[in-house]
Amino acid sequence: MIEAMKNKVMIIGGGLAGCEAAWQLARAGIPVELYEMRPNLMTPAHNTPELGELVCSNSLGSFRLENASGLLKEEMRELGSLIIEAADATKVPAGGALAVDREMFSGYITEKIIGHPNITVIREEVKSIPEGMYTVIATGPLSSSAISKAVRQLVKQDYLYFYDAAAPIVVKDSLNMEKVFKASRYGRGDDYLNCPMTREEYEKFWHELVNARTVTLKEFENQKVFEGCMPIEVMAKRGIDTLRFGPLKPVGIRDPKTGEEPYAVVQLRQDNRMATLYNMVGFQTNLVFGEQKRIFSMIPGMEDAEFVRYGVMHRNTYINSPKLLNSHYQLRNNPYIFFAGQITGVEGYVESASSGLVAGLAIALLLHGKKPVSFPETTAIGALACYISDSRIENFQPMNINFGIIPPLDIKIRSRRERNLKLSERALQIINEIKNSSDLRNCGIY
Repeated sequence: MIEAMKNKVMIIGGGLAGCEAAWQLARAGIPVELYEMRPNLMTPAHNTPELGELVCSNSLGSFRLENASGLLKEEMRELGSLIIEAADATKVPAGGALAVDREMFSGYITEKIIGHPNITVIREEVKSIPEGMYTVIATGPLSSSAISKAVRQLVKQDYLYFYDAAAPIVVKDSLNMEKVFKASRYGRGDDYLNCPMTREEYEKFWHELVNARTVTLKEFENQKVFEGCMPIEVMAKRGIDTLRFGPLKPVGIRDPKTGEEPYAVVQLRQDNRMATLYNMVGFQTNLVFGEQKRIFSMIPGMEDAEFVRYGVMHRNTYINSPKLLNSHYQLRNNPYIFFAGQITGVEGYVESASSGLVAGLAIALLLHGKKPVSFPETTAIGALACYISDSRIENFQPMNINFGIIPPLDIKIRSRRERNLKLSERALQIINEIKNSSDLRNCGIY
């Protein structure tokens, strides 16, 4: 073991990004101290002390390779991602999406992290950032006030922010299955529960929704909402048919009772392996709890729905990464400090984990006396890393993975599906070459 290997790496935050970074380092034989402040200090969105807790949806997005989210998962799977391993082990039916039993998922991650001999989990709030020690700051969008102050002093800039929201979860047995039916769009199985709405039912629902009382966010008047998690009441106010072209679109679904396409449809996605809990797809909301119960009970089949969790909204903070970080998620003016997760401006569970993977691999190679891996932007992992580190960006906004930030092919393919599959094929070939590189092999990672 080389001399530098005696150094421990400090990881602040036990979410998806922090756990992924810890896992990659531990696999390389590097001792890690992973700090997680929960349960001693909870956040507005967390409910458990478990590592890798999912605070919003239980879906990690599409697993199909014609979708950029599916490509990102496959790249990470190839590179031995703990987060993808946990998702694969705890998945529940969700059509073309990789959804998980959230309790089993976080339990799997917690067991793996705590059980690894190279990882020490310390349940304490970190209030300052060490000097001269490799550190990954993965405190997420709900960082404590103390570490937020330390980061602000470190980067000498204020945070940016946006508001994020989570959807309600209901008990399946409380639904009226005489009205609700199982189906996925375009006949692709029956993984979703569907609540069909007539035009009259939909318009009454829409009217109540746009006039409902919401939770007042007193801290800020200019509320910036991330488009990917927009509250349903905000979306509805854009027009009476907006929801019918969004989360309530009926396209590809037929009601078996009528044989026809409903005017609108509310879909529910399985939230746990026992299929006793279901998540309201696309129903992120900031309505007060009483209004959620009243209005969502107007949905056919949900008249007596039992809500085990109501939707909530919270502020997410992130740094101005293009001005601060390089493509390894490393602070440009302090090579010992790395950031990972939503605090960097990547948006999404898997995107957050991918940044932890990149940071973990980079530090592992540095401690072995090697140069960090540079993931090219022709890969999904690299495209995200290049996006958050592009110093030309002036109005930086959070970003999910998408084919729009991946360079196009050299040839033209008319079919979008075929084109995306070719982009994925190209990316996975590059990932395979990186995985089999001598530097990573010599570090014992693969």
